[in-house]
Amino acid sequence: MHRTIAAAAAVLIVITGTAAAQDWPTRPITLIVPFAAGGGVDVSARIQAQRMSELLGQSIIVENVAAAAGMAGGQRVAKAAPDGYTFLIGNSGTHAYNQSLYKKPLYNAATDFQPVGLMTESPRALIARKDLPASNLQELIAYLKANQKTAQFGSAGVGSGTHLPCVLLNLAIGVDITHIPYRGEGPVMQDLIGGRLDYMCATIQSGAAQANEGNVKGIAVMAEKRVPIIPNLPTTGEQGLPGVEASVWNAFFLPKGTPDAIVRKLNKAMSDTLDDPIVRKRLEELGLEIVPPERRSPEYLAKYLPEEIERWAKPIHAAKISAD
Repeated sequence: MHRTIAAAAAVLIVITGTAAAQDWPTRPITLIVPFAAGGGVDVSARIQAQRMSELLGQSIIVENVAAAAGMAGGQRVAKAAPDGYTFLIGNSGTHAYNQSLYKKPLYNAATDFQPVGLMTESPRALIARKDLPASNLQELIAYLKANQKTAQFGSAGVGSGTHLPCVLLNLAIGVDITHIPYRGEGPVMQDLIGGRLDYMCATIQSGAAQANEGNVKGIAVMAEKRVPIIPNLPTTGEQGLPGVEASVWNAFFLPKGTPDAIVRKLNKAMSDTLDDPIVRKRLEELGLEIVPPERRSPEYLAKYLPEEIERWAKPIHAAKISAD
């Protein structure tokens, strides 16, 4: 009798859960942005949230939870109810870098979330001060090898998306260059323009803008292909250094255990939003590359994420970088 009742209860729970997933969403959804308002991730998230809310028929409330290098917002979603009403925009920093930068990260990026889909990528731009005696990647490599003791590169902070790409570059060419961390990309760029630093791995938006204006030298795009925002700048691979690609990606995540029907609905809304011409144009103006449909599935992200964690663990450990 007890077994019969328990089995019936289990079936009822499954049926109820399935029905709830099919009806989802019936109330507003919260999108957690694990960074401060006004930044690149926040702006792109709000652009997408507006269109996704129209497609889903419910408002999406964007909430900024910026602390612990993005992990505070990530932890908030990891611990949220798996009902589809709280989801996260995560990126290379929150879900790949931090897993190796910290001895005890606030969550396991690969197991504590339900992947929804990969959305956009933003390659880094390798740029140098305009009076540096190097105009391309091979000349920069030669200069750095000859000036290891005095050369300096800057970044927006230890473990940031402008730091680790340059670490990857330095390891690949076999140089040990002094790193100068700043609080934000703006101050780094100011010192690079002023000639007080030798090079940096900038976001494509700021790097392309300053290179196009002639304030710095564009050396290479750290991506597999050139980008529309600065089409004349060749890639690292084109200049004899394949495999040194560094694009910061953005993706959506739900709490682990969220019903598959909800994951699929949110993924479809995400993908349809990325295919919207108006949204696409606005995101591309931010320097973001929209990933093709075959890379947007939950399955792709579930496979891609562990690979990214492992990929970035190697340079982080090799360079003995720690954010603790």
